Amino acid sequence: MKLLILGGTRFVGRHLVTAAVGRGHEVTLFNRGQHTSDTPVGVEKIVGDRDHDLDKLQGRRWDAVVDTCGYLPRTVKASAETLSSSVNTYVFVSSLSAYADFSQLGIDESAALATLTSEQLAAANAIDPSGQASAASYGEMYGGLKALCEQELSEVLTDRVLIIRPGLIVGPYDYTDRFTYWVKRVASGGEVLAPGRPDHYVQFIDARDLAEWTVAMIERREAGIYNANGFAHELTMEGLLNECKMTSNSDASFSWISEDFLLSEQVAAWSELPLWMPEEAAPDLKGFMFVSSSKAVAAGLTFRPLSMTIKDTLSWWETDCPDQALKAGLDQDKEKELLRKWREKQ
Repeated sequence: MKLLILGGTRFVGRHLVTAAVGRGHEVTLFNRGQHTSDTPVGVEKIVGDRDHDLDKLQGRRWDAVVDTCGYLPRTVKASAETLSSSVNTYVFVSSLSAYADFSQLGIDESAALATLTSEQLAAANAIDPSGQASAASYGEMYGGLKALCEQELSEVLTDRVLIIRPGLIVGPYDYTDRFTYWVKRVASGGEVLAPGRPDHYVQFIDARDLAEWTVAMIERREAGIYNANGFAHELTMEGLLNECKMTSNSDASFSWISEDFLLSEQVAAWSELPLWMPEEAAPDLKGFMFVSSSKAVAAGLTFRPLSMTIKDTLSWWETDCPDQALKAGLDQDKEKELLRKWREKQ
């Protein structure tokens, strides 16, 4: 098959290229050329900005396009219109953030989606006209924007759209460092600050599992909407940290610190302590780690062992990023100070 990937050099896109080439497909990348990666031999590269250079894709034919970097509805709509007669399937990597309400457990693909006001949409469109803004730039509008992108695609391409809504994506080349923080921190050993309750459930997906399943779905010409995340009610925070310890052969010990204390010390959930979602302080998000992926699993989504994800993430970091500062997680000095204060309270 011939596949066009919008993006394709960072994280999920990079793994999609690897999966597609590994399964014998012909791949073309279309991106701004701002991020370098070890692209496999034979992968075609077209340099262009999707806000201005979509004409570079006209007159070509692919079996499917995979859109890994669509944030603005107007941009995604333009891509769909340009490619409507050039592809059989348009695959859009959306997000679980597209859902409106996480106050309930077991959200499936039929749940209501987030919305934006006309003022919010106008503000989003004005963020970065040159298309250089990151997903983080859209803040609280991110989920609503993804939902509107999905809507635009469905209106242009009707039943030729495959929408995939992943949760937290982890693994090698993750530039957010959220999962990587725990892998690296536990491997470093010593006393590790662990947030909240040990039996708090967490949910995420290895980017390689997501990529390989996505390519398999394209091969079968599937369409529709699928949540793509790990199993709910399967992995606890304690289980994750213990697996990190065993996999890295670390001497780490875990000090479980209460949610109330962390909040009183103004520790930022999710960013300073990735995967920590305060239960009492954020009841409207209690279902965020319990989203149902049963539809995707029934369609062939599988998950590699957690130990493999941890091992490969640590190996990537130690090889490619040994001197880089993590973008997520607690500062070492702050962690020590929090542990000291916690001990004094006991």
